[in-house]
Amino acid sequence: MPLKIHVVDAFTDKLFKGNPAAVIILDNWLSDELMQSIAIENNLSETAFLVKSGTAYDIRWFSPIMEIAFCGHGLLAAASVLFGFDPALESTTFKAKAVGEITARKLDDGCIAMDFPNRKPKPVQNFPEALLKGLSITPTEVLANEQAYFAVYECEADVLDLEQTVEHIKRLYPRDVIVTAPGETVDFVSRYFWPASGGEEDPVTGSAHAGLAPFWAEKLDRKELTAYQASKRGGHLRCRVEGDRVMVAGQTVKYLEGVINI
Repeated sequence: MPLKIHVVDAFTDKLFKGNPAAVIILDNWLSDELMQSIAIENNLSETAFLVKSGTAYDIRWFSPIMEIAFCGHGLLAAASVLFGFDPALESTTFKAKAVGEITARKLDDGCIAMDFPNRKPKPVQNFPEALLKGLSITPTEVLANEQAYFAVYECEADVLDLEQTVEHIKRLYPRDVIVTAPGETVDFVSRYFWPASGGEEDPVTGSAHAGLAPFWAEKLDRKELTAYQASKRGGHLRCRVEGDRVMVAGQTVKYLEGVINI
């Protein structure tokens, strides 16, 4: 059975930067086992699968290791593919089991904005031992939400320079690890470690900014923020906090359009 596949670099305006995601639009769901096998074969941070549901799209994401509950860059890639099909389309809605409905809309500057739930992290009183052993620099503050631990640092250089010890970070599953600090040319920077869920380091993690943006909005006393995820590929994001919602926006570049045979 042939299936059309698209690969999109998300949160970047340059090819080979940002975070690549595969997008496959289906008439009906494949088995979980088959979708996982396709994600393993693609070997990208995520493969997004979509099925039309009324005027919206149900969406699921798979890393090469497991199904992922919430994937921002995979949703951004999916929206860009749909907007590419219909240039007159201004917005589209996705439905995901873990996060409900998310609307993606085109902005005048070429970005796509996504309406995420606010997942502001809460302070952790006792720093997990595996976290302290897993990061080469001790954070000044640790918080957590349902997705990850947030290790906070005083300066951008700490985030850029620190190293993870994978065997310790893996022990924190089901949470991943976000490291973050104020930025020098943006409001904040971050990196994302997820060795138990997808890979050692994610290039750009849209879902993480549903927690990062409200945290830094409070710290910096502003609702609109610029962000950079400082992986080897790197990615730029714009965020705005609006009560119980967080707008996360970025650009995309299409890399591949083809057919897989299963």
